[in-house]
Amino acid sequence: MNNRPVGIFDSGVGGLTVLSEIEKILPYEDIVYFGDTARVPYGNKSESTIIKFSVENIIFLLDKKVKAVIVACNTASALALEYLRKIFNVPVTGVIESGASKALAVSKTANIGIIGTRSTVGSRSYEREILKRNADAKVIAKSCPLFVPLVEEGLLRGKIAQEIIDMYLAEFKRKKVDTLILGCTHYPLLKEEICRYLSNVVIVDSAKEVALHTKTLLGENNFLNDSKEKGKQYFHVTDEPNQFIKLAKLFLKRDIRGVEVVNV
Repeated sequence: MNNRPVGIFDSGVGGLTVLSEIEKILPYEDIVYFGDTARVPYGNKSESTIIKFSVENIIFLLDKKVKAVIVACNTASALALEYLRKIFNVPVTGVIESGASKALAVSKTANIGIIGTRSTVGSRSYEREILKRNADAKVIAKSCPLFVPLVEEGLLRGKIAQEIIDMYLAEFKRKKVDTLILGCTHYPLLKEEICRYLSNVVIVDSAKEVALHTKTLLGENNFLNDSKEKGKQYFHVTDEPNQFIKLAKLFLKRDIRGVEVVNV
C-alpha cells in the first residue's frame, strides 16, 4: 500500500490548493487528482446529488489503486463524508474536521467566522464540528458566492476584489471574530486580500490543515511512501481540459500536462 498514490477529488479546480499543500507536506507521495469539471459547481446541488457524485468519484479513484482519498470539496465534505466513510474501506478524509480543529486551537476568544458556498454554510457542518469540540464557541457563517468566479477570473487583488471582500466580510469586523475559516478551496487564493481587510484575524486555510491531517492519517496506517523520489501527479477531469489547465497555472504557479478526460 505504501507506494500507491493518494487520491484527491474536487468538483473542479479548487482542490488544487489541497494538492499544492500535499506537495509541500508529503513531497514523496504520488497523487491522482480528479476534477469533476462536467458537473461543477457542487455548491448549488442537493445533498443526494452530491453524495451520488462523490461515490462515483471515489470509485474512479479506487480504480487508480489509491491508498487514501481526500475529499477536497468543502460541499462534498459537508454533505457526503459520513456516508463515504461507511461504504468505502480506504481512509477517507475531508477538509471540515481539520479546519474546525485548527480554528479552535488558534482562537483566543472562540469567536469564529466561516465563509464558504451556500451548500457548505447551509449544512452547518463547520459549526457542528466546532461546537462538538467547544460548546461555548460563537460561530458566524456566511456564504460568499462571488468569491469563486472572482478567483477563476484571476481577480485576486485590486478594487473589484476589495469591494466584494468588504461586502461579504464587514459583518465579521463588526462582530469581532478573531479567527476565520476559509471554507472553500478557492478562497486561499484571496487570502492576501482577506488578511489585509481583516488585519487582526487569524485565517485558517482548510487546504493546508487537511494536508497536515493526511500526513498523520497515512502515518497511523503505515501508508507513508518509503520512496525518496519526488512524487508524481496525475490529473483527470470530466470535461474539456483547456480551462482546467489554464486555471491550474493560477492555482499551482506552474504549467501542467497530460490531463486526461474521463467518464464516471
